[in-house]
Amino acid sequence: MNDREMSCNSGGQFMDRGRMNQNGVVQPLLTDLYQITMAYAYWKSGKTDDQAVFDLFFRNNPFHGEFTIFAGLEECLKFLDSFHYSQSDIEYLRQTLPEGIENEFFEYLGNLTAHDVTLYAIDEGTVAFPRVPIIKLEGPLIIVQLLETTLLTLVNYASLMATNAARYRMVAGKHVKLLEFGLRRAQGPDGGLSASKYSYTGGFDGTSNVLAGKLFNIPVKGTHAHAYITSFSSLGELKTRLLKHKQTGVMEDLLEHAIRHRQMLSHVLDVSTEESSEGELAAMVSYAIAFPDGFMALVDTYDVKRSGLLNFSAVALALNDLGYHALGIRIDSGDLAYLSCLAREAFEKVAERFKVPWFNKLTIVASNDINEDTILSLNEQGHKIDCFGIGTHLVTCQRQPALGCVYKLVEINGQARIKLSQDVEKVTMPGNKNAYRLYSADGHALIDLLQKDTEQPPAVGQKVLCRHPFQESKRAYVIPSHVESLYKIYWQAGKICQQLPTLEQVREKVQISLKTLRNDHKRTLNPTPYKVAVSDNLYNFIHDLWLQNAPIGELS
Repeated sequence: MNDREMSCNSGGQFMDRGRMNQNGVVQPLLTDLYQITMAYAYWKSGKTDDQAVFDLFFRNNPFHGEFTIFAGLEECLKFLDSFHYSQSDIEYLRQTLPEGIENEFFEYLGNLTAHDVTLYAIDEGTVAFPRVPIIKLEGPLIIVQLLETTLLTLVNYASLMATNAARYRMVAGKHVKLLEFGLRRAQGPDGGLSASKYSYTGGFDGTSNVLAGKLFNIPVKGTHAHAYITSFSSLGELKTRLLKHKQTGVMEDLLEHAIRHRQMLSHVLDVSTEESSEGELAAMVSYAIAFPDGFMALVDTYDVKRSGLLNFSAVALALNDLGYHALGIRIDSGDLAYLSCLAREAFEKVAERFKVPWFNKLTIVASNDINEDTILSLNEQGHKIDCFGIGTHLVTCQRQPALGCVYKLVEINGQARIKLSQDVEKVTMPGNKNAYRLYSADGHALIDLLQKDTEQPPAVGQKVLCRHPFQESKRAYVIPSHVESLYKIYWQAGKICQQLPTLEQVREKVQISLKTLRNDHKRTLNPTPYKVAVSDNLYNFIHDLWLQNAPIGELS
């Protein structure tokens, strides 16, 4: 086992990194070059003992919404736990960095770990808002600087993906299943795996990605492609027609049953058997024999109304003769609202005519380049879809392909630091801060409040002055009925300090956290902005520091 496959645990022993289920690509060199050149410049300047505080936050919510789901924390903690430059890393840096860098610096890098770093964070799966740091790091300047890029790449896409999935869940409603089908359209293998993991976090019910199922214990779902249907052109191509009766064990000819039912169904569904595809029927019989307890068929290869529904219903009734129940259909093209209603109507007719009530409950799955607006439109049209398979728009986050988290120095050696800009949105909020969420009497979150870490926390029932950080006239008193401290220490002294939740628990946390927001914050059209404020003390501190650092112009 090489040094890249090992990681140091809190007791100083080595463990197999694979047991932690960490992506092997996530390592100290997964960073921008300037982090390492800055590290050298810091080292050269004698700043090895400087202590710094960095905030990781975002400036705007994605998808024109007013909330973001924080995700990726567990991967950040795994990265801290395994942070160490290997011998091959050091050799590569010797060759890559400019000539003249002292050997002592490379020795210094080789001994670096995240032992002296402290990481504060909000709980993974919690709703978060602009300007409120979702992660706060304290520790030696050089090491916390070196962590920047990797932490950002671990949080940015994870949070964007979880937020996108949560939005799909909200528009689909809690009774419709959502499946992630995006691996083939994702930005590479790592993007595909992350999409599967964080779409499940955000509220999806399963994935087509088999490896994601194995790695993250996500339910894996799938049917077949159009290729399977078109690979058959006639009934004569069926090499296997027999299926064992589920109760009696007697082998029976499934095709014979299906042909008999198809003839009767043609009158019930008002479709001619001559118009339907025999190749499609053969493919469905073949697939049903392979998966008699899990038969779900694609019905739009040729024509949903004139062929697909007829052939599926015939095979489903044939399976019923042998003691099996089909699961349903998938529609991957056409007018999804109309075709889903047509399919449900057909199933209801079959259920009544053949006395098979379970036919009423057959699942209708729809795919075909579905996005958030598509689902909203289908809802307005009264669709009968039970499950959406969503790929491209989900995993690529086409409406907004990046969240835009940033990582800013806010304190060094106990002295606050501020970054100024002509764009007020880019002015940072300096100093070591704590964050609190204040709730109203009805249980909804009212406002997030940032304070200096030296201030007393807001108290239940006590009036708190909440101020907009940059607009003097925007202020209000809030009397909270409940106060939630948002930060917990997740990493300190080389150890993970909290019991990490399972993926299922994070998934539940997302839905619980979303319920604390008023509906007007969550609506898709013109949502009400959620308020983020600073204490009066922090407000004055920000503006005093701003004036101290802003250059004074001169007119002549």
